[in-house]
Amino acid sequence: MYSTSDFRKGLKVELDGKPHVIVDFLHVKPGKGGAFVRTKLKNLVTGNVIDRTFRSGEKVDIPDIQERKMQYLYCSEDDFYFMDQETYDQIFITADQLGTNKEFLQEGVIVDIFFHNDQPMGVELPIFVQLSVSEANPGLKGDTASGGSKPATLETGAVIQVPLFIEEGNVIRIDTRTGEYVERISKKGE
Repeated sequence: MYSTSDFRKGLKVELDGKPHVIVDFLHVKPGKGGAFVRTKLKNLVTGNVIDRTFRSGEKVDIPDIQERKMQYLYCSEDDFYFMDQETYDQIFITADQLGTNKEFLQEGVIVDIFFHNDQPMGVELPIFVQLSVSEANPGLKGDTASGGSKPATLETGAVIQVPLFIEEGNVIRIDTRTGEYVERISKKGE
């Protein structure tokens, strides 16, 4: 079991039989009364965010979560199919369960999928992915790295802000945690 002193952002806990992750927390020590911890928790199954207050020293359960490496295969309507790297079993995850992660998925990428009671509940992409720019307005002469930004459409259909010098066909590195441009690279795999 975890105590409130163990709380940190990203810690997975179990409340009411459902796995949650701590999005934010604040230890509060008022002048009168006992200390408490105010938290924001995201339900890992439904994605709902709740506010919950715990007394200092209160205990919460550790969720039974397994993590498996799986390869993204393809998308059929709103279902995304993945294959287990050890057993070759295939599962699908809905677009709702993927959330914004679906914008950076490309065939063949290896991801971590979290399971609770043998039900898939979340996908963690690699921190950086390399994608080609499929559509970008042409830059102007004199555009520099510190200039401005413009929208660009990636091969997966995601639209992100990129520097003005990025052109169609460029391969760029993207931070999947924030969805932001990191750098231009000469070719995939570098």
